[in-house]
Amino acid sequence: MGKPRVRWLRLPLLKLSSNFRRCPFSKKSLLIASGCVVYLFLVVSHVGNSQPRHRDRRIGEDGNRRARGPDHRVDAQPESAGPSDAAPTRSNVVYITLRSKRMKPAHIRGTVRPKLRRKAKRTKATNAPITQNKLDSAELETGASWREISDARYKPLDLIQSSHDREAGTQASSIRIYSQRAPPWFSAQDLKTMRFLADAKVLRVREISRGGVPPLLMFEGETTAPLTNHKHSKRSAACGGQCGIIRSPVDNTEVFAFHLDRVLRLNRTPPAVSRKFSFLHDGQSCPVVSWDASLHSEANPTHLDTVRLTWGEYQNSLKQRCWQKNISPKPDSGCSTIHHHEWSKLALFDFLLQIHSRLDQSCCGFRPRQEDVCVEPGYRVACGDQDNLQLANIVHRKHEPRRLVFSSNKGFFDRNEDNLDFKLLEGIKEFPEQAMSVLRGRKLREKLLQSLFLDETFWESQGGRQGIDKLIDVIERRSNVLLTYINAHGIKVIAMDA
Repeated sequence: MGKPRVRWLRLPLLKLSSNFRRCPFSKKSLLIASGCVVYLFLVVSHVGNSQPRHRDRRIGEDGNRRARGPDHRVDAQPESAGPSDAAPTRSNVVYITLRSKRMKPAHIRGTVRPKLRRKAKRTKATNAPITQNKLDSAELETGASWREISDARYKPLDLIQSSHDREAGTQASSIRIYSQRAPPWFSAQDLKTMRFLADAKVLRVREISRGGVPPLLMFEGETTAPLTNHKHSKRSAACGGQCGIIRSPVDNTEVFAFHLDRVLRLNRTPPAVSRKFSFLHDGQSCPVVSWDASLHSEANPTHLDTVRLTWGEYQNSLKQRCWQKNISPKPDSGCSTIHHHEWSKLALFDFLLQIHSRLDQSCCGFRPRQEDVCVEPGYRVACGDQDNLQLANIVHRKHEPRRLVFSSNKGFFDRNEDNLDFKLLEGIKEFPEQAMSVLRGRKLREKLLQSLFLDETFWESQGGRQGIDKLIDVIERRSNVLLTYINAHGIKVIAMDA
């Protein structure tokens, strides 16, 4: 179909070309001249018509520019510079682009600049106890007064808090709980005590001397809710109300030990939080441990109720399984008042934190460093006669003689796995099932992160999540070593009373 149509179109063109060739030369010249005249006429007429259009368009653009203002810019299509440039299809279209305005800051009337808060003056303090001169300088700062009671065996010092501590009761609590409820391993009493230690208004600070032992630094706080059970709480000469013991910043492991104790469901450690005092340690965060009068003897309120026991007697009590199944031991058995299961919990807790001050005070189970106390002359000499080595810091409450309390929990995170103190596990044949389920279930890191996140001051003092992860890494590696030790020695995991 296509080829016949092409042939039909070519026939007229061929006829015209053949007729043009046959015409004489004069007719050919006339036809070409007439065509040129017609072409010139069309070109002249087109140029004459295009000039008024361009003039009208410029006038319209200038009028629009004046009406719209200086912030609008008119960009028109450029005119054709030569015959090779194609003319625009729609010459009456104008392209307008808006110029972006310069944004200026809004001026709001009636605004008031916030007042700059003045920094509270700080008195430089070291780890040494508070002295008379330091308290005098604090007295000058706060306008406070302190008095000395001469009839007591310790020197109580009343120090009104600085401006930073006055605002502690009105500011947001450093114990942060963002969910509807706290982690289940914390009791309601734990949360009350933690909030008291972290946020209570400081009424006075007391320095309690203890003979040759470094003195205790204790603060008395103001709170509206009671912290302990009225049945066993008593007002002692050391603390007339609700108090907390302030320790050195280097003892921050006390706070970690408290959270580890609650995560493992041992519940043997007094609550501890991290807090900053503007008049102590240059404002560094330091651990504050809850003061419990039931842990102290009535004869001397500064000394704990401890059980005097040697290493040999301790190993003998483990073989006797004292007080197990609520069976009273024989008088000549050599048993102490501590229940048999308590030693398993203590050994587990001390091994994870490498606390040697209770069961291995002479550092006989590992290689001590030069800065350790047990390196002093006279300590390691006793390792040759281990049965006569004295245990230390075996504490219990007066109304609970069968149950241990883990106090002074100074742990060490800088010991490698090849220098762990396995002497702490010697003689232990059982471990608590509830604590071991946390270690075996690989939930230790998750629970410790949830628990330690509550204490914002401790979290930030350790470098945030990165620093906390490093501490948990150490505990996880030790827990793996402990699990291997349990499998190698055939140690049982049994249910124990909380």
